[in-house]
Amino acid sequence: MDSSKAGSVKELPVGLDEATEEEYASLSKLLQDFTCISSIDKAWIFKSERGIGSQAMFLVSQPNLLANKSRKFVLSTGISKEMINNVNFQWAPFPVEMAGVSIIVPSPSGSKLLVIRNPENESPSLFEIWSSSRLEKEFQVPQSVHGSVYADGWFEGISWNSDESLIAYVAEEPCPCKPFFDYQGYKRGSTKDKECSSWKGQGDWEEEWGECYAGKRQPAPFVIHLNSGEVHAVKGIAKSLSVGQVIWAPSVEGTDQYLIFVGWSADPRKLGIKYCKNRPCALYAVKVPLYKSGAARFDLKSMEKSTLVNLTQSISSAFFPRFSPDGKFLVFLSAKASVDSGAHSATDSLH
Repeated sequence: MDSSKAGSVKELPVGLDEATEEEYASLSKLLQDFTCISSIDKAWIFKSERGIGSQAMFLVSQPNLLANKSRKFVLSTGISKEMINNVNFQWAPFPVEMAGVSIIVPSPSGSKLLVIRNPENESPSLFEIWSSSRLEKEFQVPQSVHGSVYADGWFEGISWNSDESLIAYVAEEPCPCKPFFDYQGYKRGSTKDKECSSWKGQGDWEEEWGECYAGKRQPAPFVIHLNSGEVHAVKGIAKSLSVGQVIWAPSVEGTDQYLIFVGWSADPRKLGIKYCKNRPCALYAVKVPLYKSGAARFDLKSMEKSTLVNLTQSISSAFFPRFSPDGKFLVFLSAKASVDSGAHSATDSLH
């Protein structure tokens, strides 16, 4: 009798009791309940093709505990207003998971979708242009042109131009050439990375922005032409300026196009930016000249002479620029209170 009772008693691991086990089970169940809740990261609204109502697209994320990553998916809906106080949403039956996708950005008309897949190791960045029913174009941008496209929500900036032929974005500068050495010393000329008799130097040390940017190279603006797939770095920007949140200025037919972006100076130091809103920053405009001969192409000589204009010299902080729908006003946020006081995060102001 006693022996049967002893056999039925649950053996607990050393250091645990029943109360602790119950607490663990309760907390893990609570964590699972929370991770089942998705959150909306971004949203876009377009005019309906039929001219009645609107279409909306949501980028939604949900934690993936086992992979220690965030699972992203897209959910679409039609929006119609049947009565004055009655808005009707016609949701798609299921969301579509965006596996392996770093960034998605629909075009202003809603007819195209840009999908960017950042590289692993030394692979090229992949740019995909989708229509409503198929993949229209695919471009591979090698590491010699630029590194990963920034998708961090701070330096990140991707913008279609008005006729949807150009896309401006922010990516890591290409990795500078590094010296190779072998047992005889410095090796001239090109050398394969995997040669067992040689090794690659680290090159000049460069300060990073720290926090979640460890190992990331300088953010810089680039423009890709969707007709040809050509990618060019935007010239005329000082090396000491880190670029982010790039957008196209409203275009005027027959004139050069301009890019607006936020610039952070590396002086006096870089360390600390994402959670340090007391870093001075400003809005800049740079000209991106184009000419047309058969197909639109970049005027590289003119691009070399592009001049940089500081648009917010009178204020110590300016970021997240947006143009009004009519293109007449440029609206932005400012952390002037943080910069002037030194507080890491004071109240932002709208300008």
